[in-house]
Amino acid sequence: MNAGHILLVDDEEELRLSTAQTLDLAGFEVKHFANPERVLELAGFGFSGIVIADIRMPGMDGLTLMNRLHAIDRDVPVILVTGHGDVQLAVRAMREGAYDFIEKPFASSQLAEIASRALGYRRLVLENRVLRAVAGQRDDVEQRLVGRSNVMVDLRRKLRTVAPTDADVLIVGETGSGKEVVARALHDLSPRANRPFVAINCAALPASLIESELFGHEAGAFPGALRARFGKFELAQGGTILLDEIGSMPLDVQGKLLRVIQERVITRLGANDPLPLDVRFLATSKTGLEDDVEAGRFRADLLYRLNVITLTVPPLSARREDIPLLFMQLLTEAAARYRRDPVSVSPHVIAAIADRQWPGNVRELRNAADRYALDLGMPVVDPDGSGGEEISSRLADRVAAFEKGVIENALIAHGGSLKPVYESLGLSRKTLYEKMQKYDLERARFEAEPAEDK
Repeated sequence: MNAGHILLVDDEEELRLSTAQTLDLAGFEVKHFANPERVLELAGFGFSGIVIADIRMPGMDGLTLMNRLHAIDRDVPVILVTGHGDVQLAVRAMREGAYDFIEKPFASSQLAEIASRALGYRRLVLENRVLRAVAGQRDDVEQRLVGRSNVMVDLRRKLRTVAPTDADVLIVGETGSGKEVVARALHDLSPRANRPFVAINCAALPASLIESELFGHEAGAFPGALRARFGKFELAQGGTILLDEIGSMPLDVQGKLLRVIQERVITRLGANDPLPLDVRFLATSKTGLEDDVEAGRFRADLLYRLNVITLTVPPLSARREDIPLLFMQLLTEAAARYRRDPVSVSPHVIAAIADRQWPGNVRELRNAADRYALDLGMPVVDPDGSGGEEISSRLADRVAAFEKGVIENALIAHGGSLKPVYESLGLSRKTLYEKMQKYDLERARFEAEPAEDK
């Protein structure tokens, strides 16, 4: 028998059921879904299985699912099922990190063999992580929350203390600072790690359907409810619920959420019998919510329930010393994800990265690392925020930027007088003119007062 968990996702019910049966007969433990979102809820950093997904599905396709899974843990093996005309797409997926692909129609033994190899790889990854931790190397928390600053060391210490408990936690931090990364770490280091992690974007829930989405409904509960439906809270049974940007939740729903948190029961719309709920609640917010309470936008009793433990994720502006180290790790991850060779970074690029303001925090820095890994350059804003130039990974561009800066500084130093400039730089007058034209350096910009060429 082949021990191992497989999450199978395919929107075609007949093919999904037959594939699930094939894998089940081969000895695998299989859960199958039509909705890729359910796979994202189950396959966390500590997930001990693999994912098999059809490459073409409506909404979220297999390639997008793979990339979202690898944003959580780049070592989760993803096997993509392709049609005859999708081989080129599958090859691209392999370059972007797919473990393998299999073309329809496929033999049962072929799929079982690929799945078995993928599960062996996953077991090895998880075993190596444990061995690294035992050997005193960086643990998973340090890999996910990079930084040597005091605020990051303190955040990791608190996270490790809180994670094994069942305490509900409020996670506060600016946009892009890594609040969901902290939430995932809390889940993965808890006894609930092998149960669902259900992230709910409170700001994106349609107001008219928010209660049905969260609590579920019975058939006939409202016009259009033709059959019963599980809510997101029920889908998370035994696991963790993340209420992302909870401050945007309507007040009337906040009251019902408070009851759920207090009593750990839910009642579907149109039903009378409460259902026990075994979950842990995590919530995120851009602010501490106290101002929203004072303004009447958020219930004080709900805040008191949520912020028994509060973890604050610092923005990059509060840990600037971490920026170079974090960028280098993100760059390494980007190079691996895009199957590129390791990228070297010059000291002047690192200095520019460290000096830059990053209002989008880690999310913005990750995008910059992706661009740099793909040799697309990286926009770096001037310290005053008024503009910027492109610092490219290409050597020729770096040399040109350096040369332009030297000439520009010399023109400033000599007040636009050309003779001392070309003499001090060891250039001919003609060469200086050509370079000024090349770099769009107009002499008049540097003259302290009108002067003749000396």
